[in-house]
Amino acid sequence: MHELSIATAIVERATELARRHDAAGVEAVRVRVGEMSGVVPDALRFSFEVAREGTVVEAARLVVEEVPARARCAACEKEFAVGTPPFLWCPHCDSPTTRLLSGRELEITVIELAEATA
Repeated sequence: MHELSIATAIVERATELARRHDAAGVEAVRVRVGEMSGVVPDALRFSFEVAREGTVVEAARLVVEEVPARARCAACEKEFAVGTPPFLWCPHCDSPTTRLLSGRELEITVIELAEATA
């Protein structure tokens, strides 16, 4: 399960940011996960629960934005959903395409820090 290594990297990045800003902790981490990224969102959520134990991220929520895979046809320029398993064939003009617009994302978009108490 490679989601555990991804969750560990997310926790490490959030911990580093919290320390750099002298934050009391981390309230939430928001990530974007593309449909074709190879990451299973539920497995990432579970792995995050495990990876955050005993860290300044322990109380944080993981908010996952799932990004659907979409492509644009080179022949007719129409956009369409790729689906799972991926089908890179335009449903509008019956042409093959390889131009993905979205669906490969795997990124941290926001880390919400808790304010330090004086």
